[in-house]
Parts: sequence; structure tokens; C-alpha cells
Amino acid sequence: MSKLHSIILVLGFVLISCGGNEKKTKENFSYQRPPSSKVESNPEQNTVSNTVDLTNKGIGPIKTLTLSDQIDTKMVSHGKEVYDKMCTACHRSDKKFIGPAPKDILKRRTPEWVMNMILNPEEMLKNDPIAKDLLKEYNNTPMINQELSEADARAVLEYFRTL
Repeated sequence: MSKLHSIILVLGFVLISCGGNEKKTKENFSYQRPPSSKVESNPEQNTVSNTVDLTNKGIGPIKTLTLSDQIDTKMVSHGKEVYDKMCTACHRSDKKFIGPAPKDILKRRTPEWVMNMILNPEEMLKNDPIAKDLLKEYNNTPMINQELSEADARAVLEYFRTL
């Protein structure tokens, strides 16, 4: 009797799942996208990342920093090593990733601001208006303090000058 019940049960499921002969179609369904009538704008243009502020020095230990006209290649080499080891989990040199791209950062921020952001991200994210806006722009993903020395942070900044 249990075999007969099993067969009847299986046949019942087959009949129910097959349904009738009705056609199941969606009206106006297409796998193609309709042509777009609006002009795409570049959302990257109006971001805090692209805003220029060359007056804000940030919050932290670096109060003044004068950059030489000449690039220090030894410092760049060291800065690239530090950046590759400590920063690439969240940053790409020339494109937005988890954090902003450092390419051309010194055209948008003061050297002091960049150094203070590297050395003192917690305080910057709490109290610096640009850093607070960047935090919002990057989905509230805070920059982690990598505990770099001032010398390492300065080397990273020198590397940024070459991007």
C-alpha cells in the first residue's frame, strides 16, 4: 500500500506542476533595454573628492609644510612601498575605490591636510568639514589609522606628487 501511495503522490505532483495549456506570456516584455532619452552626467564631477580647498590644513600634528620644487626620488620610492603595503586595500592611485584616489590630491588639498588625514584620520573624520563630507561620500567607510610615522606619511605624500 505504501508503494501505491507513493506513486499516486508523485503523479499528483506531476499533474499539479504541469498545469494547463494556457500560455504564460508577459505583455510588452523584452530583454532589450529601451533607448535612454536623458543625457548621462558624470556623477564624479560634483563630489567632495573633486572639490578644491587649498586653505584648510586639517587637524593634527602638521601645522606647516613646504614642498620643494624638486621631487625627492628616494622619498618617492619609500612612499610607494609604504602606500603599496598600507593603503592599497582601500585606495587606487588613479580611481575611486573604497576611498578616494590620491592622484592630483595636491591640486585639491593642502599638503598639511593630506598629512593630517594620514596621521590623524579619527580626529579629521570627526571635526574636519572636508573629511566629514568625504566620509559621507564614501558610504561612511572611515579611513583606518595605519599608525604611520611622520617620515612615512611624508614619503607617501611625496609619492602622491608623482601620480
